Amino acid sequence: MSAGSGMVPAAPADTGKDGAAARGDGSLITTDLAVGGMTCAACVARVEKRLNRIAGVTCGVNLATGRARVVHPAGVPVADLLEAVRRAGYTADRITDTEDAPEPPPTGCRDEDCLKVVLTAVLALPVLLVSMIPALQFRNWQWICFLLATPVALWGAEVFHRRALRALRHATATMDTLVSLGVAASYLWSCYALFLGTAGTPGMVMPFSLSTDGAHDHVYLEATVGIPLFVLCGRLMEDRVRRRTGSALHALAELVVKDVTVLDDGPPGEPPAERRVPIGQLVPGQRFLVRPGERVATDGVVVSGSAALDLSLLTGESAPREVGPGDRVTGGTLDAGGSLVVRATEVGADTRLGRITRLVWEAQAGKARVQRLADRVAGVFVPLVLALAASVLGFWLGAGASAQGAVTTAVAVLVVACPCALGLATPTALLAATGRGAQFGVLFKGPEVLERLRAVDTVVLDKTGTLTSGRMRLLDTVTVDGRPASAVLRLAAAVEQLSEHPVGRAIAAAVPPAERVSGAVSEFTAMAGTGVRGTVGGHTLCVRRLSPDARLPGVLREAGDRADAAGRTAVLVEIDGAAVAVLTLGDTLRPGSAELVARLRALGVEVMMLTGDGPGAARAVADELGIDQVRHSASPEDKAEVVAQLQATGRVPAVVGDGVNDAAALAGCELGMAVGTGTDVAIGAASVTLMRTDALAVADALELAKRAMGTIGSNLTWAFTYNILLIPIAAAGMLNPMIAAVAMSGSSLLVVGNSLRLRSWRPAGRPGTRVP
Repeated sequence: MSAGSGMVPAAPADTGKDGAAARGDGSLITTDLAVGGMTCAACVARVEKRLNRIAGVTCGVNLATGRARVVHPAGVPVADLLEAVRRAGYTADRITDTEDAPEPPPTGCRDEDCLKVVLTAVLALPVLLVSMIPALQFRNWQWICFLLATPVALWGAEVFHRRALRALRHATATMDTLVSLGVAASYLWSCYALFLGTAGTPGMVMPFSLSTDGAHDHVYLEATVGIPLFVLCGRLMEDRVRRRTGSALHALAELVVKDVTVLDDGPPGEPPAERRVPIGQLVPGQRFLVRPGERVATDGVVVSGSAALDLSLLTGESAPREVGPGDRVTGGTLDAGGSLVVRATEVGADTRLGRITRLVWEAQAGKARVQRLADRVAGVFVPLVLALAASVLGFWLGAGASAQGAVTTAVAVLVVACPCALGLATPTALLAATGRGAQFGVLFKGPEVLERLRAVDTVVLDKTGTLTSGRMRLLDTVTVDGRPASAVLRLAAAVEQLSEHPVGRAIAAAVPPAERVSGAVSEFTAMAGTGVRGTVGGHTLCVRRLSPDARLPGVLREAGDRADAAGRTAVLVEIDGAAVAVLTLGDTLRPGSAELVARLRALGVEVMMLTGDGPGAARAVADELGIDQVRHSASPEDKAEVVAQLQATGRVPAVVGDGVNDAAALAGCELGMAVGTGTDVAIGAASVTLMRTDALAVADALELAKRAMGTIGSNLTWAFTYNILLIPIAAAGMLNPMIAAVAMSGSSLLVVGNSLRLRSWRPAGRPGTRVP
């Protein structure tokens, strides 16, 4: 599935040579790398350190995604970046703008990994049972266990030994170094006890202890097999859970259509010819067919037909949307009923699905500040643990303990201190949060956005297009002389259907075509800036904007005054020169706008409305929603100034808008939130893009950010607490190395599992969305 197949490329959109993305003044470019072989936060620190040694290079490496994002001068070849990663002891490949899009992850582990774990378990379990249960220890049991443990120590733990040696060649140490030393020390001690000590004596019985206390004839074959077994099992489970936290990109990849039915014009009088082609061959302007049960191939405009489109997997909206001729449709949406002929307008990375994927990719490729702190700590943690283990060994030997006890205590320290949980605490939570947000139509431009969103205390909302739909609609019809409102409206709609003005289109849309007055409109005239005139059914109709000095019956004047006070548009309908009705038109609230204000207040956030509309329209919407702080008649410069004033007083505002006039405020604010149906300028200036049509996505973004940062906080608290508590216990000789391996693996799984809970997050008051 190539970039031309409708899925956005892995690299950012504005790509330059070598598949990197141009940034800033053009002298710096961004290149994404896939880094293999990383197992802990110490690996992350090692890769970052190597890359940052290159002049002008800054980078961030994500353990959960296995990706490195490198910002470097255009004069630094990508080959130098790849070589730096390889010199650090890891594999590296450049992610280009033509690389295949991510495929959905397998539901299980790789066959070779599963086989290795199974065979290791078959060999290790008898050793664990016999070593831990004295009643099962038959004559010469220790030699049978030694024969079973040897392939585990050499082959089962081979991956740890190999990576530890590779790290040693590069003068560094990682989690694999700790595991390898633990397995090697316990195995070599057991060899010494069996061959040179008294542990090989027939009939020897060895009680199991949670601590490292014991007689000189003890062997630690259970630690030899238990450490690699539990770590391998933990990594398999961790990897599977980690893939689930980052499933948003794979879910988006599943929405991409592989083939499309293109319609080609045939000879005059003949129906269009259908042909099935790969999606990469579809170009803007071509027509394609969408049948019931199929996904729309790409963004376009409906030419003919009608259907209900399911947008739930793309924007989180549960209700299907009815579309017909002239309506825009989005690639990836599911046709739940009806056939459509669509003219393609955008393809590939330019589609809405492409932009969504790009934003999710950007969010999951970056790093939050708290993650950088954890990585720096983990980068020096492994060398400190090695020094601590050596100190513990020396202390116990100097204190008169047996060599066996001292070695085993040092092994327990090595194993229990692996910083896996610390390295996974933040990135797994960010993966889960950004992915879940995408499923509900909330797209974050980077992980740092989640950190800033948590601190927001004021939300500044635009009115038109954000709180309201931004489209004129008929709201009220008032007539005189007992005339039926429906009859007058049908006549007005018959004339206005020929108008291109938004007011005219709103009046025409208020009456279904089937209910309009039959017969052609004659003598149609569009009066610039005023209205329209025409003859229908022998009557002359004039539909025009209501002027303040017009002489009208009292009921019509009152209707006009009410519309003016509410900031709405009043339209006068005259039949044969007599004023017969006033139509009131105006913008309507988006679904959920009132609930949005209530939810923001429940979150402890102040709400302000900032709009370029006049005082009447602004106050009417504010009163309807219960917003007290309102600034009307605001220019783009005024909006940016208001945001700057809020920031100067110590407030942390988030600005929500959709238009070009909101772009300055969105860019000037630390947190801009753009409605996805708005302009590209607004979306480009914002930190968060809201792809849904309802305003509740604003509150969803804030709630998800608070939940995500809370999860990160609990993960880091656990990761630090685990090491602070268990390292001293292990150093005191109170922890068996095998139990230490269980604790270490369990700690990582606990952190990843806690992050996984974010995938079940649901916005308050909304039904759940299916998780792919």
